Amino acid sequence: MLVACVSGSPRKGENSERIVEKARGFFTENGFTCETILLSGTTITPCINCNYCKTKHRCGQDEEANRVNDILSGADGILLVSPVYFGGISGQLKCLMDKTLPLRRDGMRLKGKIGAAIAVGNSRNGGQELAVKDAHAWMLIHGMVIVGDNSHFGGTVRNPFEEDGPGGETVKGTLEAMKSLLLRVGPSGKVTRDE
Repeated sequence: MLVACVSGSPRKGENSERIVEKARGFFTENGFTCETILLSGTTITPCINCNYCKTKHRCGQDEEANRVNDILSGADGILLVSPVYFGGISGQLKCLMDKTLPLRRDGMRLKGKIGAAIAVGNSRNGGQELAVKDAHAWMLIHGMVIVGDNSHFGGTVRNPFEEDGPGGETVKGTLEAMKSLLLRVGPSGKVTRDE
């Protein structure tokens, strides 16, 4: 099974990308294939509502977004990781979210996929839960199945994430919850009972 892990940060090598690297290691060690998408290495632009995707089911303005959409539509699970700069997700991640409209218009291609979110901020209450909520709203609009961290919304961690023990537990819980549900659902999409 394939998990797509997206870093919504414009900054190379910083917290969001390090969290994605940790997630990649976790999923790989647990037998999944993992594709990482680092928005710091893309030039995805804002949606201009040209409506090209209404009939073509691709973005007419942005081939980079089409490349990422192909990865997302082929994944069984999608993890979004975002920095919090001003009480919500990054602008880069929002641009990507908006550019996934062709996937919705083309038969809800993300429907039923397992989704989770992690946000990292500079303080304990820096808007991480709001950023996770933004990601969850996007997932719900696509018909995805959302997991949290087994006790709250998802991963909410403080910069630098490696030094945030309580936040690190929410990251670990989010990855574990994703793994557990992906294994229960399986590539067939048929849910099995826990024994």
